[in-house]
Amino acid sequence: MYKRQRYIEVTVNTPGAEIDVRCQEMADMGAGGFVIENEEDFKDFLEQNHQYWDYVDDELENQFAGVSRIKCYLTDDEDGIAVLRRINAAYDDVTTSYVEDSDWENNWREYYKPIEVGEKLVVVPEWEEAPQDGRLPLRLDPGLIFGTGSHATTRMCLAALEKFSKPGVRVLDLGCGSGILGIGAIVLGSDFCTACDIDPKAPDTVMENAALNDIGGDKMKVYAGDIIGDGKLRALLGTGYDIVLANIVSDVIIPLAPFVRAFMAPGGVFITSGIIDGREDEVAAALKAAGLEMIAHHHEEEWHCFECV
Repeated sequence: MYKRQRYIEVTVNTPGAEIDVRCQEMADMGAGGFVIENEEDFKDFLEQNHQYWDYVDDELENQFAGVSRIKCYLTDDEDGIAVLRRINAAYDDVTTSYVEDSDWENNWREYYKPIEVGEKLVVVPEWEEAPQDGRLPLRLDPGLIFGTGSHATTRMCLAALEKFSKPGVRVLDLGCGSGILGIGAIVLGSDFCTACDIDPKAPDTVMENAALNDIGGDKMKVYAGDIIGDGKLRALLGTGYDIVLANIVSDVIIPLAPFVRAFMAPGGVFITSGIIDGREDEVAAALKAAGLEMIAHHHEEEWHCFECV
């Protein structure tokens, strides 16, 4: 019978300049598999990728504030405890905790349950049974890309789609992530969805999620690339879409706004979210300047969703 192994998680707080030296010292003591949490690296990461978000959670910033950390994992046995004693003797700021060796790949799934969205849909993780309550199931493997149905922006977009999705409708999903919005549009009755995301993993992830809903290449096409900077990609996506979706962030919606109208069919609608409190007026002004008229404004938690024609 398999016996779970318990591990000791060791965290050593250290000045950033001493990380390499201390890693070598700890390796000489018998530790290995180091995980480095470095405040400067975190700040650099935020600066280089600021276009993907409008805020960073205070708890996450506090986690990286003021000090760097070296983490390693030791077996909770005589050998591991001997290494821990050497580490404790060498450094003052050491903390420990215990973790179980368990089925990490499957345990995270317990946090994802069916989520009712709007009046018609229920987002169902692929390993869960769909509730038999008359709602349309939208099956999804959350994977590694944004879009599980739990976020307010996704819920608002899906609820808005209920009003516009019907047979004969063509959909364009810009910044598609997991594909949840485009797939949702098809589940709600739309004929076809073209989707695009800057993440190169998106095409595979989206089509895997589409397959969970019996949607194939005859109803969905996915591209990877930068809509704003790549004119050839915009031309490839074409025009004449009855619904254009963009659940991204304000710093992308604003430069995207001048291109939206060209994607839309006459009488089409633009549904956009990912707009945090404090940015809604700025985004609304950019959409108006691009010739789009807001017909609905939804607000949930600290997020906004606009419907424009």
